[in-house]
Amino acid sequence: MGDAAKPPPQSRSGRQRHPQQARSRARVEAILAAADRILSLEGYEALTMRRVAQEAGSPVGSIYQFYPDKSAVVDALGQRYLEAFKTAVDELVGRALAGELTDLVDTVVDVYVDLFRSQPGGMALWAGRHLSAELARADEASNTLVAEGLLRIVEHLTGEPGGERARRATRMAVWAANAVLHEVFKGDGEPDLATVEELRRMLNAYWEDLRGRLSPEQG
Repeated sequence: MGDAAKPPPQSRSGRQRHPQQARSRARVEAILAAADRILSLEGYEALTMRRVAQEAGSPVGSIYQFYPDKSAVVDALGQRYLEAFKTAVDELVGRALAGELTDLVDTVVDVYVDLFRSQPGGMALWAGRHLSAELARADEASNTLVAEGLLRIVEHLTGEPGGERARRATRMAVWAANAVLHEVFKGDGEPDLATVEELRRMLNAYWEDLRGRLSPEQG
């Protein structure tokens, strides 16, 4: 849409070329930073190759050197957002295994809220998950990542293997938290922290119920 300039031939991967030189890496950083700003301020539909070039202060042809189309830019940003989620989840699992996670629900909600605060571009992507199968997959990948980490934590805290009941419960908790936090952070103003507190109460009640239902005979 509005991108009249033709991209050069795609890399062998068909998606994007990974820069090797420092100058090229800096250009890619500028491109992705520009795309993130557009997403966070203007939304997914405003993200075009021409708009990214304008925001990055680069010729549109230079964008195509690294990303053959908008989808490739979205892929690259999605991977960055997922890496941030993965880092946060791995830290939570590490704290649980070290016996440092004494308040599961409040800690997980705090981490999740911080991720939503720090990734407004990612929020715009996940909010647009209904616009394409690609965005839907990206949203589901983030949910799966968090649910898998949460399952490991639940296994450790309960001392029980993760049967189907635990897997289903952790997926449901993540789906619920994800849906509520999308509502909390979808506006341009300050997030509704009172709703976050209601989310904590809901998840704490569910966690207490789940902990009582898990047993060696589950799954």
